[in-house]
Amino acid sequence: IEPAKGISLKEAAGMVASESSNGTWTELTTLKEHIRKMRGRVFSIRSDYVKIAYPIDLFELGNMPQIISSIAGNIFGMKGVNNLRLEDVKWPKQIIKSFRGPQFGVEGIRKFMKIKERPLLGSVPKPKVGMNTKEHCNTAYEIWYGGLDLVKDDENLSNQKFNRFEKRLNGCMKIRDRVEKETGERKSYLINITSETKEMIKRAKLVKDYGNEFVMVDILTAGFSGFQTIRNECQDLKLAIHAHRAFHSTFTRNPRHGVSMLVVADVARLIGADNLHIGTVFGKLVSPEEEVINLEDEIQKKFVKDGKNRLSENWYDKKRMFAVSSGGLYPSLIPKIIKILGKDIILQVGGGVHGHRYGTRAGARAVRQIVDATMKGINL
Repeated sequence: IEPAKGISLKEAAGMVASESSNGTWTELTTLKEHIRKMRGRVFSIRSDYVKIAYPIDLFELGNMPQIISSIAGNIFGMKGVNNLRLEDVKWPKQIIKSFRGPQFGVEGIRKFMKIKERPLLGSVPKPKVGMNTKEHCNTAYEIWYGGLDLVKDDENLSNQKFNRFEKRLNGCMKIRDRVEKETGERKSYLINITSETKEMIKRAKLVKDYGNEFVMVDILTAGFSGFQTIRNECQDLKLAIHAHRAFHSTFTRNPRHGVSMLVVADVARLIGADNLHIGTVFGKLVSPEEEVINLEDEIQKKFVKDGKNRLSENWYDKKRMFAVSSGGLYPSLIPKIIKILGKDIILQVGGGVHGHRYGTRAGARAVRQIVDATMKGINL
């Protein structure tokens, strides 16, 4: 918390606790004692870091929009603070148990993809938007045949007139089936179903009908309610969810104001994504090493220890998620990323595949070869 001029840190902390629970700007005649007990309480102030505890009865179990509206709502617009950042949340067991969590997680995806140990590998057909369906599907063939496991839609690609959703899905599934026969390897498609919620449900059902295993959702632009609805739908459809984090930097990037990516990762694991983009450490996007490692811990460990700006967590029965590393990757970076993040990751390489001088298939083969060599301990 960074208080406004003339306001102490203690006063600002009290304002945040009050506004995020059941307080308001004035004294209330209706504030009975049983209601007063439901107020948020500041219990720790260290430097400008403040910890606030909330009675669990303030929250509706299983309702993520309501929870976020409480702990990350009006408080960010208060005049009493110049800057405010939500760094982490320690979730009570009751709240954790009220959400589904990942349906497949790391182990489930490894099982249906038949990949026991190495990182999963994927690529977005490039240019990421603008190709027609035939061009997109042909590029998908080269990606898969070159040795990568996953073809992924870009977050900007949905159902534009130059590349319609169902036509693209149909074409890619035919290509996928062909490549599986030719290579003897499992392949899958992270197809972007992001849209208005009812349309997302319709698209998810199409994905199932065409025999694919994944849907991709831009979980922030779709909204947490839309994300929850799709998670519930995917339970019945037996579809894994690849969560893209487009939009996150609008509120996660400023270290003084907003909400940390750690909180987004928590929400993704609670609601139930199976994969989540967490950054690369290297590449073209802002992704500091400490942050990326913390994010991987948050979505993969059962017990998370206290750390800098991070609270301990027990995830109980919630499955481990695949961490996705993407954004400006190319083959020679891959051994470094595996060394830092381990093998339970999805390496998503776009320009680093399609920019190969001999084309997409050669670029995909280069990525696969360098991963296979790294897993065998060959120093490149």
